[in-house]
Amino acid sequence: MPSTCPPRRPSPVPCSLLGALLAASATLAGGAARAQPVTVPSTPAPAAPVADPATAPPQTLERVEIRASRQGADDTEQRRQSSAAKIVIGREEIERMGDSTLGEVLQRLPGVTTEGAPGRGGRVRMRGMGNGYTQILVNGERPPAGFSVEQLTPEQVERIEVLRAPTAEYGAQAIAGTINIVLREDLRQRLNQITLTLGHDSDHGQPELGWNRADQLDALSYQVSGHYAHRTSRQRSSTHSRTVEQDLGTGAETTTFDQIDDSLTQTTSDRLHLGSRLQWRLGPGSSFTLAPFVMLAHSQTLGQERRSRLSGSDGSASDYASALSEGNARYTMGRLQSTWQTRLPQGSRLELRARVHRSLYDAHTERAESDRSASALRSLEDRVSLRDTGWSTGGKLQHALLGDDGEGHELALGWELETDRRDDRRSNIECGSGGSCQSLDTDLGDNQHARVQRSALWAQDEWALNPQWSVMGGLRWEEIRTRSEAGDSRIEHRSAVTTPLLHAVWRPGQRSKDQVRMSLTRSYRAPSLNQLTTSRAIASRYPVGADGTGGNQPGSPDQAGNPDLEPELATGVDLAFEHYLARGGVLSASVFHRRITGLMRSVVTLQDVGYASVQRWVSRPENIGTARTSGIELDGKFRLAELMDEAPPLDLRGNLGLYRSRVDGIDGPDNRIDQQPDWSAQLGADYRLRSLPLTLGGSVTLSSDYAVQLSNSRRSEFDSKRVIDVYGLWRFSPAVQLRVGASNLAPRDYTSGSLVRTIASDGSVRTDRSSGSTAPGLTAWNLRLEMKL
Repeated sequence: MPSTCPPRRPSPVPCSLLGALLAASATLAGGAARAQPVTVPSTPAPAAPVADPATAPPQTLERVEIRASRQGADDTEQRRQSSAAKIVIGREEIERMGDSTLGEVLQRLPGVTTEGAPGRGGRVRMRGMGNGYTQILVNGERPPAGFSVEQLTPEQVERIEVLRAPTAEYGAQAIAGTINIVLREDLRQRLNQITLTLGHDSDHGQPELGWNRADQLDALSYQVSGHYAHRTSRQRSSTHSRTVEQDLGTGAETTTFDQIDDSLTQTTSDRLHLGSRLQWRLGPGSSFTLAPFVMLAHSQTLGQERRSRLSGSDGSASDYASALSEGNARYTMGRLQSTWQTRLPQGSRLELRARVHRSLYDAHTERAESDRSASALRSLEDRVSLRDTGWSTGGKLQHALLGDDGEGHELALGWELETDRRDDRRSNIECGSGGSCQSLDTDLGDNQHARVQRSALWAQDEWALNPQWSVMGGLRWEEIRTRSEAGDSRIEHRSAVTTPLLHAVWRPGQRSKDQVRMSLTRSYRAPSLNQLTTSRAIASRYPVGADGTGGNQPGSPDQAGNPDLEPELATGVDLAFEHYLARGGVLSASVFHRRITGLMRSVVTLQDVGYASVQRWVSRPENIGTARTSGIELDGKFRLAELMDEAPPLDLRGNLGLYRSRVDGIDGPDNRIDQQPDWSAQLGADYRLRSLPLTLGGSVTLSSDYAVQLSNSRRSEFDSKRVIDVYGLWRFSPAVQLRVGASNLAPRDYTSGSLVRTIASDGSVRTDRSSGSTAPGLTAWNLRLEMKL
């Protein structure tokens, strides 16, 4: 049968599916008794004479197979048609494991790792780079200050887009890449869904309740959602601190300090999300949308610590043997977003958006320390109040330019303006064993007021040169202005970056299943507000006395900002080969390289300070020089039946990333970018039973152990990670299904440590080593019932 797809622009519907649907439609129109093969001609055919039923030859009913497109295939098609390298994760993959938070979903994505102990979530990193290298967006916009992916549930998310190179539209603060979280917004389908989840973790129940409703009333479409979760987590950890002094002349070593701290922390939290999306159709191609969202959260933390002093003293202010702590925190956040879209003459489209938000965070912590005879030594009370208020606005104008050959440009122009204000107030009170109390507040930044304004202009052109080549070029200008006041200190900081970006895709032929991607980009990493402010945070273990005396150790430095920091700039090259399979599968191999100038890193030095009469060790961020990072990434997903005949109904997916980096000016061999592992990998499988409405699956996520040489005298070490997750899904009907999942099977200890080596004035070498071990968390189980009413 001849192809029914247009010759130049690939149809979003696969040719085989489109042809099958047309054939089926013609067959059904002809009647079941007289069905015959159908060929769709390009021009109308002349009318055929009507055959006499008595003399007509016998007809045979040919089998026409209609194969519905799976969502996974649609996600793969979006990836294939994208001008920039992009991996699309749809609802099917997001819901697969029955995760409670979006952070648990993200740690299984290709090239994505998380900080901290395995199986417990953490800040997200792409290509092993975090702390500002990885950009997180929600619906293509920067989220408000204080946002965390742990605040979102999988039910709220429609899809996740992983972009490995920056684009002009999404922003250039993405040296490692961008993760764009697209919230559910399909208001055309009627939905009334309830989700009941009962989990078990840390010997406690973890109930959750979710509700999602969508409907349409004339020109108004709406979606309302709510989610409540109660959680209890428990974590044990142990830290071994040891100080050794070595005489360089004799080589003799003396242990001057040896101590073990054991802690147990239990956190109980309640979280409520309420959101809505209201969309009015104003006419053909025109709509207005309002999206309010409210989040309420409360947590209580109880902590116990026990200290075993093996030898010596570290000179800290409190030589306690045990400590008890209790803390309470409340977080409230409200956000209102609006979007207006309209169609203009000559194929143009205009989108205007605005957002306002406000968040409040209040925390109160009390801590009591005792000696070995259980007598009180001192107590500490800490209060924190944070207020974040902000607004943003932006717009995008798109215009299609069609050439004489049918190919064309998609030209887009955009602008963004965002302002955030943060008020930070802290109060610290210390009481001694005799009952006397003193305030530890200083004029060094306990109360801080900051304002950050970001503005951007960008232009982007997607151009289909011919059926084999398509390119996307972009140019983005972005400016960040920061103003901060803390005590008597005031700073103003401005940085502006212009970033050109170019992406290209080459296909050997219009119907080829292979394609090659190339990107040449400029990106950057801006310093954070805390890195810029001149406020100081004094090491809690080594406070400054009322008379200004009291030193500290290089392993416990004071923290200070640097208003002279400049952004890191990176030039990047990406090259990828992709092979697409017939049933929605894909295999990909890619390489990347980034050259970073103005690398920011905290440098610890002994210096004179205005708040103490003695010199103290201070950690301050500085631009230290140049760094390079490169890597190879492999990823794929496919049905086993795509590779071998008569294969079981097994879906496979996996990815592997190999990373290398080097920071100039620091001795090797581990002079890498901070917290970048040598490799990370993930392998998953899903098996659909033919005899039962049951699907079984699981995944294994791994990353290597590694060490980071932060400077010639400071070093950090991190353990390897392994997370095993499994699930089972039973579909009672299209409207009811039950999901059982287990996360972090076979947990194990996770260790990390640091080493600081300094040379004393007498020529001896002092080595401070701290090794921390986090006990494995228990396996988390959950039972999840999903019902569509």
